[in-house]
Amino acid sequence: MSEENLAKVRKGDARRQRGNRTGFTTGACSAAAARAATLGLLLSEVPESVLSRLPNGQEVSFAVIDGSVEESAGLAHAAIVKDAGDDPDATHGAHLTADVRLLPHRAGEVVLKGGPGVGIVTKPGLGLEVGGPAINPVPRRNIIDNVRAVAGELLDHDGLEVTISVPGGDEMAKKTLNARLGILGGISILGTTGIVRPYSTAAFRASVVQAVDVAFNQGRQHLVFTTGGRTEKFAMRQLPALDESCFVQMGDFVKAAFSSAIKRGVPEITVGAMVGKLTKMCQGLAVTHAWKAEVDRDILADSAREVGAPADLIEEIRAAETARFAAERLAALGLAEAFHRQLAIKAIRSLTTHYPGDYRLTVLVCDFEGRFICRVEQDEAQ
Repeated sequence: MSEENLAKVRKGDARRQRGNRTGFTTGACSAAAARAATLGLLLSEVPESVLSRLPNGQEVSFAVIDGSVEESAGLAHAAIVKDAGDDPDATHGAHLTADVRLLPHRAGEVVLKGGPGVGIVTKPGLGLEVGGPAINPVPRRNIIDNVRAVAGELLDHDGLEVTISVPGGDEMAKKTLNARLGILGGISILGTTGIVRPYSTAAFRASVVQAVDVAFNQGRQHLVFTTGGRTEKFAMRQLPALDESCFVQMGDFVKAAFSSAIKRGVPEITVGAMVGKLTKMCQGLAVTHAWKAEVDRDILADSAREVGAPADLIEEIRAAETARFAAERLAALGLAEAFHRQLAIKAIRSLTTHYPGDYRLTVLVCDFEGRFICRVEQDEAQ
């Protein structure tokens, strides 16, 4: 999964062959570019490589491109090409660019700005200034620390203005969920360690928490957690009166979504799901990704039995590889609604047991084409 804020979730498979080469975050690359441009201002030439300190304390050498210095203007420019390693990242190959400008007679100041391709924060709840650049607190400190580390005595007399930009960042952002969070016009500059680990989950989990915070800070009293794009579109059709910010794609991160909502005191929660993720919620899994645990086929088989499925089909379901097999076979018998209702009731019982709180839970279930199957209220699960 991407380090970038909400690059789309890539569905996994425990059997997929995955590379394990790590990469660097947008924040780490921005800090390296800023350090290189600052050195260019001091030395009248931007170096071809720069040793930059990551937020985790590690020092890494980055290749520098597009280095230039305009001495008469007190301006230096440098860029780092982001290498996301083996992670499928929306910002892989992006040019994280820094322009560092001298601020005469402003001793000690380091001013950080966002340029083209860096998103603008338009909603509260992100821990960032509304109207300011979407540069998260850790990379913000890391950029400034790297600039100060090489600026040395220059800051005794003057200050520096650092502008981070990402050519094409506005297009990259369309592959993320930034707009839902109120980050418009570009990507976010992210990264708490500086390292991107292939298929890491930290960034997506953090984005779920962030989305809950944004909705809460806008006064939303009803949140809708969905497992992906199809279930979200389905839920939006069922709940047209709700603002877009009420809908949070939790993906596989059930615990992160519910814990955040309960912490914020959200009184009403709806979950939109299909049969597979619904079954995993019945199992009480905090993370429902395929590589965490398989679907419990006994839950599927028992639910089929409870709605009157024939004995031979119940055993086939118990031996099947997927939850979809059960859903499709029961649909052919006219038992889809009853079967999914049983699963939804069990999911509500499991979720409210694992995540107790003062909220009302509803489950909306759709088929694989996003068509409505049933709606189950918490009262039905008592």
